[in-house]
Amino acid sequence: MTPLEKRRLTLSVERFALKNPFVISRGAKTEAVVVVATIAQGAVAGRGECTPYARYGESVESVAAAIESIRAEIESGADRIALQRLLPAGAARNALDCALWDLEAKLCGVPAYQMAGLSRLAPCVTAFTLSVGTPDEMAQAARVASERPVLKVKLAGEGDAARLAAVRAAAPESELIVDANEAWRPENLDDNFAACAAAGVSLVEQPLPAGSDDALAGRRWPVAVCADESVHDREGLAALRTRYDLINIKLDKTGGLTEALALADDAERLGFGLFVGCMVASSLAMAPALLLAGRARFVDLDGPLLLAADRPHGLRFDGSTVFPPERELWG
Repeated sequence: MTPLEKRRLTLSVERFALKNPFVISRGAKTEAVVVVATIAQGAVAGRGECTPYARYGESVESVAAAIESIRAEIESGADRIALQRLLPAGAARNALDCALWDLEAKLCGVPAYQMAGLSRLAPCVTAFTLSVGTPDEMAQAARVASERPVLKVKLAGEGDAARLAAVRAAAPESELIVDANEAWRPENLDDNFAACAAAGVSLVEQPLPAGSDDALAGRRWPVAVCADESVHDREGLAALRTRYDLINIKLDKTGGLTEALALADDAERLGFGLFVGCMVASSLAMAPALLLAGRARFVDLDGPLLLAADRPHGLRFDGSTVFPPERELWG
């Protein structure tokens, strides 16, 4: 790298208002707050977006500080492989990893999907998320979204059977997947799984708290079970095989696309199905995850659909079908 090609790293915090409050078992939000890393080399720049998540001990400040802690290495030319050693899995590494993918693709003139070994990047269908509410509130939301092929239903523990019945009645044709966000308990697993089966649910995501999910092991449940908070990267993946059928891969958990691709490979070898998910964020955060979508049983990359307005050059959606990113966005 010549002096003229020295990299420049810049950070920005961006806020996107939501169309409606986004409510899960742990609380509500009215805006998406993201950190964007931009790595420029000459006239070319790559970008990556991450969402700090309090559940994982992250904040905007802590993520920005983590990125700043390796500024010298990044600006001196550290690549994606070196980055895996410089930062742990999490939002900060995700922003930098995705920025490096984008930068390399633009410098080489090769699309990121080809760099990842794919021959093409096809459109895919994303789930559309319904926030937690009363059964009547969720039925109304489901009614509005009932033409979408896949609905992801956020649950909260007590009262979930009524919520599920209301959503199913309001959206009889949609495939339903549910996300308990760690809100169930061992003593109500049987009743809640029975309610899911009665509503024709295809998948239950993270029913029990991460680290306290032993009750899932060794039983065949009537609905497929997917790990979310219980799995971040490849560490500890094999130990989850008796508890979960699928894993939810989110780039903010894996610390970027590089580890996400490796995690997908290991998960498939172990017999897990794949689910590709996201935090509530803009199209810049969704674009790298689309490189995993073709391998996944379920795709949940609806973040931009929840925003009042997406960023410029955002992903194109036709209903629930999301199309590959343009070069101006990412990759």
